[in-house]
Amino acid sequence: MEKLIHYQQIVQELLRSYAEVKPAYGEFEVETIFDTQRNHYQIVHLGWHHQRWVHHCTIHLDIRNEKIWIFKNSTEHNIAADLVELGVPKQDIVLGFYPPYMREMSDYAVM
Repeated sequence: MEKLIHYQQIVQELLRSYAEVKPAYGEFEVETIFDTQRNHYQIVHLGWHHQRWVHHCTIHLDIRNEKIWIFKNSTEHNIAADLVELGVPKQDIVLGFYPPYMREMSDYAVM
């Protein structure tokens, strides 16, 4: 349970820091969405770009079985490296946007 609480704090702190950076184009709000009961964490951009409505999840992380799963990252941030820098061991980070056979080739967890 301690590990889960620690990872929740790390993920929330990291996403809050990412959310401070506004997109260079468009009129966007940057929202952090934290579901601490089910351990889902997202950053969403919403607003207007060239008279077109945009609602886009830029980052999606989950905590499952005491591991941090990265499901989406459409930013320039290296989330996995930032998590390691914050003290999360590589074996507790899953690159969920890759299929399992590709995860085996990384330094990170497969599942």
